[in-house]
Amino acid sequence: MKGSQLLTRSLLGCVFAWLLAGGAFAQSQDPAPQQQDVQNDRKDIRQDKRDLAKDRADRNQDQRDINKDKSDLNKDRADRNQDQRDVNRDRRDLNKDRVDRNKDQRDINHDKNQLARDDKKFGLNSAQAQTDRKDLHNDRVDRNKDQRDINHDRTDLNKDRAERNQDQRDINKDKQDLHSDRTDRNNDQKDINKDKRDLHKDRKDLHRDVHAKHR
Repeated sequence: MKGSQLLTRSLLGCVFAWLLAGGAFAQSQDPAPQQQDVQNDRKDIRQDKRDLAKDRADRNQDQRDINKDKSDLNKDRADRNQDQRDVNRDRRDLNKDRVDRNKDQRDINHDKNQLARDDKKFGLNSAQAQTDRKDLHNDRVDRNKDQRDINHDRTDLNKDRAERNQDQRDINKDKQDLHSDRTDRNNDQKDINKDKRDLHKDRKDLHRDVHAKHR
């Protein structure tokens, strides 16, 4: 009887010890996944903060690019408008010099006819013929000067047109750059908003996992 009681007590003791050991093992194992979740949550939060900082830096750089594009666009528009005014002025000067040149040519033609008549009527060395030759010479000088002015006006006009056209190309490029930088800025802002949502979610996950760990 005593032997069977001893055996029963030994068996009960082994079972009890096994149960205690199993419970302790379970308690030692349960916190491990929760601890890993907490570490992962904190890692995610750090990554979210880095992403957020980078996207904000990109957004701010894009905004600076936009501001520069606007400044360049305004400057190029002012240059284009000034060049257009120069073109308009050159056209007026060219038209005026052409009018003067044509008038001088008519005066030359008149002087030639007058000289021919006076040479025939009064003789080659007459006072009238000498006066006609002087008038003809002066009109030719004026005509040649007007032609030089016309050539100069054409050069200025071509130069101002080239500058006006280059400014217009710069304006078109500035508009493209501005559009591209605005698109980049808007995309970065969307990334920032997404990073904020991710950060908020990961903080909620961390809060939940920390509380689950201490239950």
